Amino acid sequence: MDAVAYIDPAVIEFITENLIPIRILASDSYLGPKFKIKWTPTLLVLDASGTEHYRTLGFYPPKDLIPSLLLGMGKAMFDQPESKGAADYFERLVAEFPNSALAPEALYLNGVCRFLENHDISHLIGIYDRLAADYADSPWLTRADPYKLLKG
Repeated sequence: MDAVAYIDPAVIEFITENLIPIRILASDSYLGPKFKIKWTPTLLVLDASGTEHYRTLGFYPPKDLIPSLLLGMGKAMFDQPESKGAADYFERLVAEFPNSALAPEALYLNGVCRFLENHDISHLIGIYDRLAADYADSPWLTRADPYKLLKG
């Protein structure tokens, strides 16, 4: 990824503004096993305590790396006791990268976050409707299928 993704100006700017990147070699005798790094590139999104919230394995071209990082950042926020702010990452991913393979998952998680904030079922119905309209081939539509029953 050093030759393509990490040298892309948009990726550099995104990582610089949003993350603290740390490189761990798979051969590192302590951190490799601790984080179960078997293959490179492996990207982990950790919180401040070092707890893993998101993992990807394999190469991402620049146009797909930022959506992956946004999804990971949103999941790290979502896993906190107060998950406020998580939906913002998911919304940003869908708004800025609607053609990303990760957009359907982000759309789903955004609706879940919004529902958890105020228990308004329209957010769950919205997940189904938007996935059906924009991402009908996504497995996330199958996961959202029960929400269509809430339409009353």
